[in-house]
Amino acid sequence: MTALAPLWTAAEAASATAGRTAGDWACTGVSIDSRTVGEGDLFVALAGPSFDGHDFVAQALEKGAAAALVHRVPEGVDAARLLVVDDTLAGLRDLGIAARARLTGRVIAVTGSVGKTGAKEMLRLACGALGTTTASEGSFNNHWGLPLSLARTPRDTAWCVLEMGMNHAGELRDLTAVARPHVAIVTTVAAVHIEFFASVADIARAKAEILEGVVEGGTAVLPRDNDHFDILRGVAAERALRVVTFGEHPDSDLRLEAVEPGESTTAVRASLAGKPLVYTVGAVGKHWALNSLAVLAAVDAAGGDATTAALALGAMEPPKGRGRRQSISLPKSHGGGLLTVIDESYNASPVSVRAALGVLRTAAVGPGGRRIAVLGDMRELGVQADAMHAGLADAVTAGGIDVVHCCGPHMARLHDALPPALRGLYAADSAALAPLVAADVRAGDTVTVKGSLGSRMKVVLDALLALDTAADDGR
Repeated sequence: MTALAPLWTAAEAASATAGRTAGDWACTGVSIDSRTVGEGDLFVALAGPSFDGHDFVAQALEKGAAAALVHRVPEGVDAARLLVVDDTLAGLRDLGIAARARLTGRVIAVTGSVGKTGAKEMLRLACGALGTTTASEGSFNNHWGLPLSLARTPRDTAWCVLEMGMNHAGELRDLTAVARPHVAIVTTVAAVHIEFFASVADIARAKAEILEGVVEGGTAVLPRDNDHFDILRGVAAERALRVVTFGEHPDSDLRLEAVEPGESTTAVRASLAGKPLVYTVGAVGKHWALNSLAVLAAVDAAGGDATTAALALGAMEPPKGRGRRQSISLPKSHGGGLLTVIDESYNASPVSVRAALGVLRTAAVGPGGRRIAVLGDMRELGVQADAMHAGLADAVTAGGIDVVHCCGPHMARLHDALPPALRGLYAADSAALAPLVAADVRAGDTVTVKGSLGSRMKVVLDALLALDTAADDGR
């Protein structure tokens, strides 16, 4: 078996971080978690409000880590396996900067009020069809996640995909300075994290910060249909970036012409610079189709073949908590039969809840089945929270949805706004609602579970999954 090429030698890591080491080690990976650290990793001992990675350095080294990045030398640890810096978080950032400087491939960065993780996963597939590709793990999109993603990227990687998140102005400016992407995508701008902004226009300006780090001659991929497109385009113009647009707008460079949702996929017909592009995305919904356009526009702008990339999107599977479907074999106490659960439990905002309801509206149900939405509070909406929750009523009453169960103080406003025929169960929180929903479902139902992470809607999801008799059989 061929040994892995070193990701970082001791000398390279010390030079990148201005750190000190007495050893001559080399690492093949970078980790911040002693529970999952792998053999040959460089363990970065980050300190947080409730933990300190320095307390786990010895454990990480015992599990096979090649070395540890520290700013405090733990007792009883081989000093030759330590890289000592003034601050480990700053050291991780420096590693990311050095990794970006030596990278020979193309870097695509993605942000947006919603859809960035899904777009990142589509980019992983699309770019992976064209060459060696790395992409941010999970939602590693913040001040430590992005430099960690870069620090893990081999220098000869052909495509590096980075997700960037923010909930305050100025955060993307710092991230994009580290990433220096060749292409930056803004999926959309919407009233997400509006609690921390005076207006959605200010959110657009904060999202546009990603464009400040794009390399000279680089490209901004922007949503042509968005109400704040002009703000984004203006920042791109200030940076003298090439602008490529996507959407349904007739002037879009990559234009969505038709969408046909299936049971687990979406057929897309689009045009790129007037040329037809027909493909399938392995997830359901128009929002997936639109974000796939952004992905293909970015690949094309970076010099990749959009047709080859598009064909790879059929293998897309929605990330956990973002539209993944599961079939549940109900127990005899529920009459047996199958229940379909659509897991949207990871997060929620007005625009993403509307998208999820749109998918549910067209979802298949079995004989006698219902389309059921189980909704928890959307967080970080500030003084507009109650109005934004109640305002979802029109998306429910548009047709196709049979009943809506709600939990949380803000989602109570939607519950009150619904007509009696659609108004389902209500509970103060997800823990109280979960057993009620689990008792209510029957064969043929399709249930969407959605709410902000802080609403803990996974509790409801888990209650539904616990009904699965097939799981008891080892499936």
